[in-house]
Amino acid sequence: MKSEKEKLLDLYIARIDRLPTWGLNYALLWALGFSFFITIYDAVNLGVALPYIPFVTTASEAALISSLGLFAYIPGAIGLGYLSDRIGRRPVLIGSVLLILIGSVGMAISTNIIEFYIFRTIEGAGIGADIALIMTYLAELSPSSKRGTYINLVYIGGWVGFGLGTLLASELVTHIPSIGWRLVFGIAGILALTALALRIYAPESVRFLVKKGKFDEAERIVKHMEENAMRRARLTSLPEPKILEYSLQDTNPFKIFRNKEYLKRLIILLLWFITFYMASYTFLLEWPESLSIFLGYKGSLLDSVITIIGYTSIAVTIGAVISRFFIDKIDRRILLTSSSFSILLGVLISTYGAIIRNFLDITIGLIIIYLIYEAWSIQSGYIIASELFPNTARATGFALTDGLGHLGGAIGPLIIISLIPIYGSITSWALISFEVFAISILILFLTPKTLGRRLEEINEVSSTK
Repeated sequence: MKSEKEKLLDLYIARIDRLPTWGLNYALLWALGFSFFITIYDAVNLGVALPYIPFVTTASEAALISSLGLFAYIPGAIGLGYLSDRIGRRPVLIGSVLLILIGSVGMAISTNIIEFYIFRTIEGAGIGADIALIMTYLAELSPSSKRGTYINLVYIGGWVGFGLGTLLASELVTHIPSIGWRLVFGIAGILALTALALRIYAPESVRFLVKKGKFDEAERIVKHMEENAMRRARLTSLPEPKILEYSLQDTNPFKIFRNKEYLKRLIILLLWFITFYMASYTFLLEWPESLSIFLGYKGSLLDSVITIIGYTSIAVTIGAVISRFFIDKIDRRILLTSSSFSILLGVLISTYGAIIRNFLDITIGLIIIYLIYEAWSIQSGYIIASELFPNTARATGFALTDGLGHLGGAIGPLIIISLIPIYGSITSWALISFEVFAISILILFLTPKTLGRRLEEINEVSSTK
């Protein structure tokens, strides 16, 4: 016999799932997109700023700065992700952006490398948590048929931070080298303060409210969503909710992974995130530095490449917008696999171009990486990871895969500076980039299709069979 709580959760989820459009204020989507802008902006612009920070003088120091922030992603994502499964999404969303604010401002005013290490670690913990929480939060408040579309809107905000933000950062550090790097991090701090103010008005997840027995608040939010959706779609009524039968799992989030199916999903996704972040962050954070250290790019030559990086990074924003037209039409596993191959192709072309001093090859390689790999593969990975775990452990599952996955990004910079002197630039970058494609094939064949399916249909229903 189903409990009253389970029956109400069935009903509320079915009522949200039948909505023809986004049921909350669009300002919430903008606020989350704005926050994701900060997260991606500050994560990738470190690579542009590093060569200009005066107290960063060696390749080991630069690699350690990159790695510290990425190592901090792990406790930030897992700790705050677990906390959000226990106390709610909203308070932890506020806490994560507060960490980003403290870290960004601290880096901007740092006077030595020790201070920079400390604030980079604080900021990294906030960024790691933020990515997991935003994706989980959106997955739970979106109708299943348009889950990818609304996540994509926020995702576009992040990649505007990547594209336009990197362009802005490259202009600042090349035209005002003495303080440009400080302005890069200071801007992130100002944006984080604005995002903190916006998040105060975010509602709690309906699924979490029902789990905690807060039915009146859940009813108020769902009714508000229905009224908004009907007004926007110009409807006077909604179709009858389609209620699915499943058992509500209310247990410690970590205990969920005793289930072999969820454990398998966790392991495969973790391997993909490790390889993705190893390829992505190592390239974004260390490729410009490797040109300076190993290929002799200095002065105006380095400035020219940094400028190319700034302008070609706009392709990420373009790629994210393009993906909006097919993110809810193409199986996300297929999209993930096909786009994961592009990092290998892109780094080979751009690195070869750097070796022979051919700016056209550098540009083509970077566009491939930004337009396809950075814009499409991680978006697909984020959505899949937010879909493959049950309600009681969704944030924890995402945080474990994405958070621990940052181990790849943390060790990648340290690995690449050891590989290049031995194997050369092309072979070293190829070794860093190939694995993400190989693991994406496992996701294609060993995880369930999620496109257009309700979160409970993917998880709780199947787990009761």
